[in-house]
Amino acid sequence: MSIQTRRERERAERERLIVTAARELAEAEGWDAVTTRRLAAEIEYSQPVLYSHFKGKDAIMAAVAVQGCADLAAELRQARTAVRGTREALAAVAQTYTSFARRRPALYDAMFTHLVDLPFATEEAPVPLREAFGELLAAVDPIAAEGEEPGLLTETFWAALHGLATLMRSGRLPQEGHDRRMALLVGHFAGR
Repeated sequence: MSIQTRRERERAERERLIVTAARELAEAEGWDAVTTRRLAAEIEYSQPVLYSHFKGKDAIMAAVAVQGCADLAAELRQARTAVRGTREALAAVAQTYTSFARRRPALYDAMFTHLVDLPFATEEAPVPLREAFGELLAAVDPIAAEGEEPGLLTETFWAALHGLATLMRSGRLPQEGHDRRMALLVGHFAGR
């Protein structure tokens, strides 16, 4: 193994360590607890080492968001492909999405609530962002009527899921109505 290859591998491992530590700290204590000083102490590297990988907390949060989108895409794909039927796939994706938001609140916030320097809805978007949206699109596309833009319909479905997840997490919608709301959403989209 060349010295250059070893250095690149070590650098990638440090980046994974930083992102994992930030993600775990945010899930345990919230994003306010994630500082470069605290992360440096958590991973036992100096702050200059962190800054050699990331410009600051916002860049770390963006890396966490990209990783979270990869996780979400995998969960959505598994849910979508585990069932048969268009309506069932749409329902499975909807439940998986809102469950992800509920189970991983700090990660979800990094992905879709906090302002991060990531290009969304463009060709420049990182692959995991496009894959997560692609899984939503794969569930919604079969219900698009002729002449409808599946991408816009998917964005609308995603916005509804995000709204439900956010309002439930904040306590503005009661948890006990979740299943009925999901049935209404899926029924509206699938029964078009």
